[in-house]
Amino acid sequence: MKELPFIGRLGELKSLFDLMQKKSSSLVVIQGRRRIGKSRLVQEFAKNFRFLNFAGLPPHAGVSAQDERDVFSKQLSTNGLPAIKADDWSDLFSFVAREAKEGPSIILFDEISWMGSKDPQFLGKLKQAWDLEFKKNPELILILCGSVSAWIDENILKSTGFMGRLSLVLELNELNVQECNQFLKEISFRGSAYEKFKILSVTGGVPRYLEELKSDRLADENIKDLCFVKGGVLFREFQEIFLDIFARRSEVYKKIVETLVEGDKEFYEIIDALKVSKNGHMSEYLEDLIKSGFVRRDYTWKVRDGKESILSRYRLSDNYLRFYLKYIEKNKNKIIAGHFERQSLSALSGFTAIMGLQFENLVLNNRGLIWQKLNLYPEDILSNNPYFQRAKLRKKGCQIDYLIQTKSKILYACEIKFSKEEIKAEVIEELSRKIACLALPRGFSVMPVLIHVSGVSEALLEAEYFSHIIDFSAFLN
Repeated sequence: MKELPFIGRLGELKSLFDLMQKKSSSLVVIQGRRRIGKSRLVQEFAKNFRFLNFAGLPPHAGVSAQDERDVFSKQLSTNGLPAIKADDWSDLFSFVAREAKEGPSIILFDEISWMGSKDPQFLGKLKQAWDLEFKKNPELILILCGSVSAWIDENILKSTGFMGRLSLVLELNELNVQECNQFLKEISFRGSAYEKFKILSVTGGVPRYLEELKSDRLADENIKDLCFVKGGVLFREFQEIFLDIFARRSEVYKKIVETLVEGDKEFYEIIDALKVSKNGHMSEYLEDLIKSGFVRRDYTWKVRDGKESILSRYRLSDNYLRFYLKYIEKNKNKIIAGHFERQSLSALSGFTAIMGLQFENLVLNNRGLIWQKLNLYPEDILSNNPYFQRAKLRKKGCQIDYLIQTKSKILYACEIKFSKEEIKAEVIEELSRKIACLALPRGFSVMPVLIHVSGVSEALLEAEYFSHIIDFSAFLN
């Protein structure tokens, strides 16, 4: 099977190619969730240069620092270099630096946290090798890459040892829906926009998951093959993600994300759900999940001046994780026994509600497309996020799927609806109630916006309530 063409990441590629115009060497960090395409980005960038590629060994039980060095040494031969036996990282780094001492050279240390976590001297020796050897080649770019973003943040980005040495830091997010559509076209997937959104509601914009799709099958069949067959990629993926990234604490992080499966929560609600102390390490764990790309923290704000509030809600932003915890894990034994071979996905408990949450994630992860449809530029926007307002003595509580506040005192209140059927006029009353609860200062106006994927009724159109009706499926055509 031929390799799919490289899709998206144009901004990231430009940033990397810009480094080649410098007159000095560059140290780069690339981070992002597992399967997001970090290594593929580097390979695409480096394909016309000398490229040395090394990857760490997953940190399973029994893997030692010497095991990591041995694997690194073996990878020298796969890069066309003689393998050497070394029990010290300094020797390995020096050897690679000598081999790349002249000419345009790209060196990738992939899964850097795995490579270095077993040896407390690893980072110190890497920093020393950079200062004394690697950087002598003005045409060399050394890229440190990994999916354990919390480790990279703590040990490299915030480390005094690497301070002032990094030329570029890239964080890869999911592909946007238009890039996903391009991906689906490349594999000749012929489903409708609704079918495509069904796929994305499970995979998100994670390239590795999209690569597993079969072009001759519709969404439900593909989802069954990926998730509801014991050999399916997404049936196995969760354990690999959490063990590889969070290691011994994987169960702790799993319990946290489980509290967010049915919807977003404030910090105190997560604490209550887990029945743990407020003075524990929960803030640290949530921050790790955010850095790893699985959870988002959405801050609300004060409409009066657009300034961020201290109030926030945590949202499970990774569509695959939600789908796994809601439907795959709970049915593991049935899946292994083959009970799902003929079952319709829509028959799964709460399927419609979960698809609604997944669609909201897709919209929020592609909010720039909404700005385009509303003719808004980033410089016009003061604040934008899912919005919530706590109930007080003289103020009702409310929650709006997505609210955009502009500098010209206009609020775009967006209602996000995912349905196979057309959206009925009842949604008008639903959003009207939310808007009525907003505490609006004088001089502000509200524009109601509907975001949908499968059409709207004639009655809804005739009501002329919404200032904008955005068919999100247009981005997949």
